[in-house]
Amino acid sequence: MEEAAEELERLAGEIAEHDALYHGKDAPRISDAAYDELRKRNDAIEQRYPELVREDSPSHRVGAAPAEGFGKVVHKVPMLSLSNAFDDADVRDFCARVRRFLNLKEDETLAVTAEPKIDGLSAALRYEQGKFVLGATRGDGREGENVTENLKTIVDVPKTLKGKNIPDIVEIRGEVYMSHEDFAALNERQKAAGKPVFANPRNAAAGSLRQLDAKITASRPLRFFAYTWGEMSALPADTQAGVIDAFAKWGFAVNPLFRRCASVDELIAFYHEVEEGRAGLGYDIDGVVYKVDRLDWQNRLGFVSRSPRWAIAHKFPAEQAMTVLEKIEIQVGRTGKLTPVARLTPVTVGGVVVSNATLHNQDEIERLGVRPGDTVVVQRAGDVIPQIVRVVEDKPRGKKKFVFPETCPECGSHAVREVNPKTGKMDVDRRCTGGLVCPAQAVERLRHFVSRNAFDIEGLGEKQISAFYADGLIARPDDIFTLEARDKKSLKKLKDREGWGETSARNLFAAVDARREVDLDRFIFALGIRHVGETNARLLARSYGTLDNFEAQMRAAADREGEAWSELMSIDGVGEVLAEALTDFFDEPHNREVLAGLRKAGVEAVPLPAQETGSPIAGKTVVFTGSLERMTRSEAKARAEQMGAKVAGSVSAKTDLVVHGPGAGSKLAKAQELGIETITEDEWMEMAGA
Repeated sequence: MEEAAEELERLAGEIAEHDALYHGKDAPRISDAAYDELRKRNDAIEQRYPELVREDSPSHRVGAAPAEGFGKVVHKVPMLSLSNAFDDADVRDFCARVRRFLNLKEDETLAVTAEPKIDGLSAALRYEQGKFVLGATRGDGREGENVTENLKTIVDVPKTLKGKNIPDIVEIRGEVYMSHEDFAALNERQKAAGKPVFANPRNAAAGSLRQLDAKITASRPLRFFAYTWGEMSALPADTQAGVIDAFAKWGFAVNPLFRRCASVDELIAFYHEVEEGRAGLGYDIDGVVYKVDRLDWQNRLGFVSRSPRWAIAHKFPAEQAMTVLEKIEIQVGRTGKLTPVARLTPVTVGGVVVSNATLHNQDEIERLGVRPGDTVVVQRAGDVIPQIVRVVEDKPRGKKKFVFPETCPECGSHAVREVNPKTGKMDVDRRCTGGLVCPAQAVERLRHFVSRNAFDIEGLGEKQISAFYADGLIARPDDIFTLEARDKKSLKKLKDREGWGETSARNLFAAVDARREVDLDRFIFALGIRHVGETNARLLARSYGTLDNFEAQMRAAADREGEAWSELMSIDGVGEVLAEALTDFFDEPHNREVLAGLRKAGVEAVPLPAQETGSPIAGKTVVFTGSLERMTRSEAKARAEQMGAKVAGSVSAKTDLVVHGPGAGSKLAKAQELGIETITEDEWMEMAGA
């Protein structure tokens, strides 16, 4: 149950991040298929444990919050997304589910409309008395961005509706897109002007519509297909097909391939017909959408979660092409992950020239059996991220197998794969253990080292860290504490650098000096050891007392069988994965060199004060919620731990006490519901003796 809750928390965060990238920034980082898998896993866990469904569950959300810079528009009828079908069997299941829900007889016709699924940006157009008055993006499905002036520039968006008997309120929904021909011409103009080119037509359409200056949008060749509706004071027909026909009469562009099918076999035949002719359409589509034709049946079917029961999107498999894998290179990410990248003979896939493809990890290379020199099939998963599907066996094969490195190509440190003690399986990723010295990880590790819950050095943020690293002033954490001494000997002083002056330089040196002594838990957290967060850092600091003892015991535990290893594994809260990460870190000579450098620079780790055993919260679990006005959250947390309590971030049946300040919400309500003791901040201050 606890693992399921943690997984739902992780999925909620990861899916929210990808929603923001796709809908908010028009910059997807993963394929549609990979995103769909995240959604499927979240839904499966929620179905198994309905009591764990989170308030921020992805199943409650569509898209991403509207961007700053545009006015907000609340959709009176939410703009929901569709469930997906990935093969013919899924489509047959969809029709069977609809029949069962409506209790239709076997000989009763279930008419379903079918139309290409346009790969663009969803938009809603509101008309009052036949006049276009408001246009908005989907946003998060409930609130979008006001892009009225931009939509007015699109030739397919009529300013006034044609015909008679037009409802007083009409909200048309559809997709803003860009044709392949117009996309190519736009990129040529971008190149000629020395501006960045767009990756694909969807990004170009989305970026063009979401311009703050409508003149820029007007200069871009955008189009619009209408395919559904939102708020309507009256409907012009009682079927999906009838309403779409009315759209065309009112002056909207509707997809000419729209079709009403009388059987599931017709639907599937239409899908394959569209799939075969996809390349000749002149615009991007990523599937076919099916909708139950009768509107009274749509109303009976209703909605489930974030999508209607009466519609589904039948997605296309990714487009593929054949090319030669010239070589495999290893890239080291900011967290130390080693990722193999295939360098390919350039090939066009789905309208985009592909010359690189991810191979994900060592296991994927072995699964594919791929070698440099092989001819391979490449696809753009979700029409976004290139990946290798398979080796073409009847073509000449590469001569040598690729040997995945066991040392980091950037810094030479050990690169390890962790073993999951529950499954006995190795982690798919190999990671560099030289976190403090690896150039690929340097900026991220240095930023973490000086962050608020680590050394907390004021005036040394990510911007300054990046600039200092680029100019060779700081490469390792110990360089921070020798910066002033080196600056005195340097011909180019810090105060003379752009953006700096005598006062700001002096303030930075003072801030660094002020942090030459930090609590041991902060020091351990600052090292950036994998799996060591704030909680584990405090646990280790209390267990080992001093930095010297901690380092000595971790080095002694490297054999993973002696007394030091047994002592480490006996600590409540330390498992095999964390223990191995700790011993791997201290087994790496480069990391020990940095620790020695920090000591030489006069940096000291201060042991934590002894925990109280007789306090009223010793051995209990405490949660803080709301705004604390008399001490910071960090101070309150530290004081509670000093009093022998465990501080948790969420309320559960295991919680003993909830301290609440102004603005406390769901956590306080849950505590009261579970009968957990709650106290105000003033009562907490009295209890803490502050």
